[in-house]
Amino acid sequence: MTGLREVLEAHVRDGALPGAVALVAREGRTECVAVGDAEAGGGTPMTRDSLFRIASLTKPVTAAAVMVLVEEGRLELDAPVRRWLPELASPVVVRTPRSPVDDVVPAVRPITVEDLLSFRAGYGFPSDFSLPAVGLLFGELRQGPPQPRHVPPPDEWMAALARIPLLYQPGEAWLYHTCSDILGVLIARVSGRPLPEFLAERIFVPLGMEDTGFAVPGDRLHRFTGYYRGRPDGGPPEPVDAPDGQWSRPVAFPSGGGGLVSTADDWCAFGRMLLAGGRAADGRALLTPGSVRQMMTDRLTPAQRAGGEVFLEGQGWGFGGSVDVEPRDPWNVPGRYGWIGGTGTAAHVVPSTGTVTVLLTQLELGGPNPPALMRDFWRYATGA
Repeated sequence: MTGLREVLEAHVRDGALPGAVALVAREGRTECVAVGDAEAGGGTPMTRDSLFRIASLTKPVTAAAVMVLVEEGRLELDAPVRRWLPELASPVVVRTPRSPVDDVVPAVRPITVEDLLSFRAGYGFPSDFSLPAVGLLFGELRQGPPQPRHVPPPDEWMAALARIPLLYQPGEAWLYHTCSDILGVLIARVSGRPLPEFLAERIFVPLGMEDTGFAVPGDRLHRFTGYYRGRPDGGPPEPVDAPDGQWSRPVAFPSGGGGLVSTADDWCAFGRMLLAGGRAADGRALLTPGSVRQMMTDRLTPAQRAGGEVFLEGQGWGFGGSVDVEPRDPWNVPGRYGWIGGTGTAAHVVPSTGTVTVLLTQLELGGPNPPALMRDFWRYATGA
């Protein structure tokens, strides 16, 4: 079988992908390989502890933090969120998904905590980004590719969100991304702590995730990778953000949907916690097995999944991550939980085999190589 290093090097060798770090942990063994360079053009070799913008791999972490609050009795899954998010007390919904943003009807019921966790609140991205209400998410909220320095503070962001109609009635359809950002605000308001502080205290420190956060301290910038976008003509990748750029200092809006920076080993620690039923390596319980099962169980009906069909091929959605519901080569293993990040990252746990997989690159998924690399990496990780 081709080794993990050979899998990665085959996609770095032609220069379209600057570098990558990949990790596979199973049966008590961890294999981790770093290839290429931290930035295009060379100069800084990629290392196992290189730091990446993990984008949507933030979402499972945010969901776990919500479940911490649920277990403490500070939140209930079926509770309306208007108590903590009064901006969402009286939402309106566009009459049809293609309707103008001023053609609205009242929501038929309140938005609940579970609606946000399962991405069924009515806010987010469908398969068609051209819908009028979706355009406001990009324009008013700066949703889309991560740009942390351009997003307003949480209260201002929520005020803008309140002016945007829902695309579907609460509970009607799965829509991508926005609900995780709302959950980040919810966590801060319920806990009375800024989101970065709460995640550090309740998730990162107990799991030893020392390099995970919403910004990179100055003494670690030398380990921070660049961020690139592939060119349609296959030429050298285009720089999007440098190590001393948007993530080099604290941000006004810590995005629960895509704001974290992390390493392969840090996310692996989070994945191992899920496989251990909510326990850290030292035996400390962060979550109960029941909460972990709720996170990793598909919550969607086929009708609810239809709105986000471009994102969910053979997959359902739990809390903060996808759940494979049917086998599809080479991606889907029924029960596999995790997600991918738009910055060229992917991380999953497979309960049936006790496997954690993490793949981190610096190239947006719009480029030609990361999807192919992810396919090859997953074939290796499963022994296919």
